[in-house]
Amino acid sequence: MRTSLDGIIVLAQNDQDAAHDAAEGMTEEVIADTGLEPSGKPGMPQLDFAGYVPQLVWLVITFVALYLLMSRVALPRIATVIEHRRDRIASDLDAAARLKEETDEVIAAYEAELAEARGRAHQIAAETRDKLNNELAEERAEVEAGLAKKTAQAEKRIADTKAKALAEVDTAAADAAGDIVTKLTGLKPTKAEIDAAVVSARSA
Repeated sequence: MRTSLDGIIVLAQNDQDAAHDAAEGMTEEVIADTGLEPSGKPGMPQLDFAGYVPQLVWLVITFVALYLLMSRVALPRIATVIEHRRDRIASDLDAAARLKEETDEVIAAYEAELAEARGRAHQIAAETRDKLNNELAEERAEVEAGLAKKTAQAEKRIADTKAKALAEVDTAAADAAGDIVTKLTGLKPTKAEIDAAVVSARSA
């Protein structure tokens, strides 16, 4: 058992020596490739106060380069794009305002023409109504005149017919009266006597 432990310890020491030799060999290779000597200080290089000045110098150089790049290249391009967009928006707004003015003018002209058309329509309707009323009045006057003329003619015909009928009645009455008197008295009266008797009987 003691022999086994001694063997293990010897193997571990041999492995540690081999690892140390390998590390030294790798360090020498790195030094040979880069030409840098290891500082031998543990920790991050950024926390090494001895390297602050070079870092600040490079920071200033980087900042100045970035500032020049932004101010000379990026920012002018961005400003140009913004200016173009501003001009385009202003142009679009002007076009919209112009179109709105044209639309308002068209609407105003349409409303004016519509009002004028309505006025003409009312005027035409009034003229047509007056014309029709005048024509109706003339036709009614003509019809009334025709009716009055026809009425007068009809009244004249009626009066003539009445007078003729009365004359015929008087004649028939006179003849009948003469015949009756002749049959009753045997005497034939004269025409004057018969006419006077008929007139007296009609007026009574």
